Parts: sequence; structure tokens; C-alpha cells
Amino acid sequence: MIRRLLAVAIGLAALAIAAPVAPSAQEPSSSLVLLPDRVFDGERMHADWAVVVVGDAIVYAGPATDLVTRTEETRELDLKGTTLMPGLIEGHSHLLLHPYDETSWTDQVMSESLAERTARAVVHAEATLRAGVTTVRDLGTEGAGFADVGIKAAIDKGVIPGPRMLIATKALVTTGSYGPKGAPEHQLPKGAEAADGIDDLARKTRNQIGRGADWIKVYADYRWGADGTSQPTFTQQELDLIVEITSSSGRYVVAHAGTAEGMRRAVLAGVRTIEHGDGGDAGVFALMAEHGVALCPTLAAGDAIMQYGGWNKTTDPEPARIQAKRAGFKLALEAGVEICFGGDVGVYAHGDNVRELELMHEYGMSRSDVLHAATAGNASIFGLERLGSIAVGKLADIIVVEGDPEQDLGALHRVRMVIKSGAVVHEEETWN
Repeated sequence: MIRRLLAVAIGLAALAIAAPVAPSAQEPSSSLVLLPDRVFDGERMHADWAVVVVGDAIVYAGPATDLVTRTEETRELDLKGTTLMPGLIEGHSHLLLHPYDETSWTDQVMSESLAERTARAVVHAEATLRAGVTTVRDLGTEGAGFADVGIKAAIDKGVIPGPRMLIATKALVTTGSYGPKGAPEHQLPKGAEAADGIDDLARKTRNQIGRGADWIKVYADYRWGADGTSQPTFTQQELDLIVEITSSSGRYVVAHAGTAEGMRRAVLAGVRTIEHGDGGDAGVFALMAEHGVALCPTLAAGDAIMQYGGWNKTTDPEPARIQAKRAGFKLALEAGVEICFGGDVGVYAHGDNVRELELMHEYGMSRSDVLHAATAGNASIFGLERLGSIAVGKLADIIVVEGDPEQDLGALHRVRMVIKSGAVVHEEETWN
């Protein structure tokens, strides 16, 4: 009976699946049967499972022994030694930035042309996809205007390869708080859009939404204290307004926040996630857990910046900043805060996204929880109902990695195949 039902499901799916998705570089196979050693479905690992893809969707995920006899139109892949899992969902990316040890953030914003930055982003998008990241939440163009709108459109139209994108366009800051900074008599370009007061904030929030923002990003605090320390920026009333307007449009707000007070205001306003959270204490993490606000800790960004500054991880003791980050992450875990996979990639190389996942494990999360965060967890946080899981009816965003990431997260560096919306968009030449 199971075999008959599966045969009917595959036949119907081939004719009827028509969910609107972005075109891919290669047309989806009529039927693709994947036979790895194991399948991580977004929640748990299963041995000896098979996954069947028809069109852009998964039509079967379960024991390989229950599969029907395949037809000549079926492409069957024997993926011995591998794990199949959902495509990774990166929660904090900047495709329009490149590593700060190549060019400083200020010089990128001030000196690199929009054309150069966009060209780099095209390269970054492909590297991200080949690394197994099929979706990114890209949190701000950092002075490149609405360039992310065009990059997203080019990917959706199949002009360039890349992950599906959730974008935040310019992001919102208060006047005087953000960079680049320099001679006060000059109006230097900024890495985000300044907005102040009720009317100005309402207009600019709506404008960013209207220009294509999927999320609104706010800087709830920044390094603008009298002695260069981080201090809150927007008032509670201003943050409340931004969230009210954004929520009214069916979107979420994400807050950069590194102080306990900035985090507290953002949580009370109703943001969906907080980025960094370096200055969080037990009280604010408890508040986040109570309100269901997730944390993107961006561990890899701080780790990279300290190494750019001369820290040798193999020989030198951990700097105070890294020790504090470890302690804060532990507090968040103990408070029950949901952890979002998001590394602030762009500070370090695009395509090296797994670096964040390895640090999440090193700082205290189990490998299973890390894999969940990078797939079903982020899909839930971001409201992506058809992504993040290997199950019937889900979009076929799938990666195949060599080894078992539940035993060794290094397996995630060994991506052998990437499938996006049912199309094989990357496959190692030596594979099969």
C-alpha cells in the first residue's frame, strides 16, 4: 500500500506542483531519488532514509525500503558516505561587504564604487550558495543604498546564481550615531539611513518597505557615547513606532543591540531578533526568552576581528572580548533564548558561513541543536514555512555533505551537492 501511494504521489506531484518560487540555474528534474547514508530532517537524524524530489518539492522522505521501482525518467543518486539535510539558512549576512582584513569597513563605504560593491556581491552570492546556504537574511547594504533589491531580483530571475534573499536595504540609525565619521564640517556618506522623531521615522520606515525591504533593521544602540562606548540610540517611543509600522505591513524588525538597555528597549518594542547582544545580562536574556525574541550572537565576526588585530588562536590566551562573548552566550543558553544562526558574514569571507556554527558548538550548544538552528530553527524564526525541513510538501532546498555533521560539524565544509527549489545548482565534478 505504501508503494502504491508513493507512486500516485509522485505522478500527481509531477503534474500539479506549482508553488511560486524563484527560477534556478537548471530546470528541476522530473524525478530525483536521493539515497544518502542518513538524513537530518531539521529536527533529528535518520539512518537509511531516501528523499524523492519532483519539480520543486519533496514528495517523499522516509525509509529507503519503502520506495517504489523507479522509471527511466528518474535520476537516482547513490550517495554513500553522506548526510542529506535542508539547505542552510544564514541569519546575518552582508553580501555587499568583504573581509575587513582586505579593506576596512570605512574604506569600503567611502571609497569603493557602487558598481564594484555590486560586482563583489555577485561573487559573494555564488560562493554562499556553493557552500550550502540556500537562504540568507542580508541585514543592510552598509552604504550601498538599495543595491540588495537588485541583487535579490537578479537571483530570483535566474540572472545570477545565489541564495534566496531576505533583505533589509539601508537600515535605520539615529543622526550622529553611525559611521563613517571624520571632519565634522563635511557631510560624509553613511552606512545606514539616519531617521529621527515620529514623522521622520514613519516616513523612512515606510519608504524602505516600499522600496523592497523584507525586514526593517534598526540600530538600537551604537558606539556614540562620550568616551566611544556603546549607548542606546532610539527612544522607547521611537522603537515602538518602527515595530508598529513594520508589523502592520506583515514584516519583522531586527535590532542591532550590544548594550543591556538597548536590548531591553528593543525587546519591549517587539523586535523579532537581536543581533550581537554582547552586553546582555541574565535579566535581559530572561526578558528575551519571555517575549520570544531570538539572539543572533555573531560569534564568528568578533572572532575574526580579534584575529585581524593580531590574536593567534592557537598560541595566545583568549582576549577579554572573546571571554565576555563566551560568558554572554552561556547566559543566553541558560535563559532559554532561541539562538539564530547568523555570523555577520562579510566581516569574514562569504562561503565560510559554517565558521559560525562551529563556534556555536564550541561555546556550548550541542551539534544537534546547532544543525537545528541552521535549518528548521531559522526557518521558524523568519516565518519561512516551506523551508528548513526535509518533509513531504516542503520546498526542495537540500544539501548533501560528506560525513556526519552530528558527529563532526566539519562535514558541513564538505558540500558535495546543493539543490535549490528542486534544481541541482552545484554538484562536485568527482561526485557520481
